[in-house]
Parts: sequence; C-alpha cells; structure tokens
Amino acid sequence: MKRKMVLAGGTCFIGLYLQKKFQDLDYEVKVISRQPNHITWDGHEGIVGALENAEMLINLAGKSVDCRYNAKNKEDILRSRTETTKILGNAIKKCQNPPKLWINSSTATIYRHADDRPMTEESGEIGTGFSVDVAKQWEKVFFEFDLRETRQIALRIAIVLGEHGGVIVPFKNLVRFGLGGAQGPGTQKFSWVHIEDIFQIILFLQEREDLNGVFNCSSPNPITNREWMELLRKAMNRKFGLPTPKWMLEIGAILIKTETELILKSRWVIPERLEREGYHFKYRKIEDAIQQLI
Repeated sequence: MKRKMVLAGGTCFIGLYLQKKFQDLDYEVKVISRQPNHITWDGHEGIVGALENAEMLINLAGKSVDCRYNAKNKEDILRSRTETTKILGNAIKKCQNPPKLWINSSTATIYRHADDRPMTEESGEIGTGFSVDVAKQWEKVFFEFDLRETRQIALRIAIVLGEHGGVIVPFKNLVRFGLGGAQGPGTQKFSWVHIEDIFQIILFLQEREDLNGVFNCSSPNPITNREWMELLRKAMNRKFGLPTPKWMLEIGAILIKTETELILKSRWVIPERLEREGYHFKYRKIEDAIQQLI
C-alpha cells in the first residue's frame, strides 16, 4: 500500500504545491475541500476514513484574508479556521489508527507590529487587533485537543513566495506598471518564506518525532519593504518605481477590496526554533528566492 497523507484546504496555492510534491514522493494524497471532486467538510465519515492510517494531516483551510474586514468577512475568516480545525480534531479522535503528525497552519501576523526587534517563538510579543485575535483563537482550538497518538505542530507562516501564485503576482504587476516603489514608509519588515522551504520544513518536522508545539515558518533573513521592492525592480530590469504613500494605499485598498494591514504591518519574524533544531533553509536570502521567482 502507498503511504497516505491528508491535505485539508488543499486547493489553495500552498496546497496545490504540497499535493504535487507529496505525489512525487509516491504518497496517496487525500484532499478535503469545498471544491468539487474532493472529500467534503460535511462528510465527517469521509474525513475519518481519509485520516485512518494516514501518516500525516496538514490543515491549510481558511478563507483568504485578502478582503475587506467587514462584519461578514471577519466572521467567515474566523469560522473557516476554527470550525475546520474542530472538525479535524474530532475526526482524529474517532480514528483507530490516527495520523502520527497533525500540522496546522497559523500565521506570523500573530505577533505585534515590530520595527524594533525580531519576534521569536520564545520572546515574541503577541499583538492586538482582528488578525491577531483570529490567530490566537485558531491556535487555541488546535491545542485544546489532547491527542495521545498524534503530534501537533502549528506553523506560524510568513508571507509565502512561489513562482506561480501567492503575493509575487501582484508585486510583479506593480513593478511592471511603474508602481514598484516603497509602500507606505518602506521601513516595515517583510518576513517571507519560499514555498519550497515550507515543503522541506514539513518533511523535517515529520522526521523529528521529538518535536511539537509552535514553529515560526519564515526565512531567517527578513528585509524591509523598500529593499524588497528595489530587488524586484532590479530583477525585472525596471530602474524606477513610483512610491505609494499610506493615504493612496488606503484608497486603493477600498477599490480592490483588501486591507492595507497586509502591506503596512511590520512583520519581523525569525525561525529560531527551526534553526536551533537543525533545519537548513534552501532559500535563506531574498536574492536567492528572487532568482527562482522571476
């Protein structure tokens, strides 16, 4: 029999990448999704059956935060994370042979706006506001499950860079149309992680059966927004890019139905635990990542 793993919320940008990578390793990948032709969230027996005898569960489910934070979207963002996590935890409890590892996605935005020092798992300060409250409740629901046979790891994932999706597409479009200058002050930290490192981190954590708890999933070398845009312009052979002041970002965010927090919050996150435990990043520096992305 093939080894089996389960991807919940596996039709997103990260999920599709992981699905292909695990299939390349000859895994049978079961996907739980609201999209057609997958295991549905309503079919609890189907979820239990998928998890039975699986090596690992990775949960990426949740409504995109790239939207306006009105009352309905806020409710959907929170519920889509906490309720799916509850469904998965309860399904694991019904398994006779549950997955040995459950990796639940979380977010690096759980930390406060940081422009004075980096945030680590041990010394990082939890922030305030809607996005932080979502992250806190998400992790709370996850770790409330007491699963004796299943290790639990929450990945606080930074901004994900990949060749065919994620944030790289809108940033490249800004540069292409001459708007590739700094956004807001430009001094806000841009913590990032390459999508290949997410996959490699998962394999690393799968092998390390002694590890559990919270891990920051970010490159060890965050940069500023200004540096990020400069490097993108250089890689795309654009000498000039108009900066975007905060007031203009606020207007633009309304027009494209998103929030400026996604750009203006200073995320200064360091993967202290991963490096201490011996994980070696494939893409440590943004220059290496950009070469692969552009």
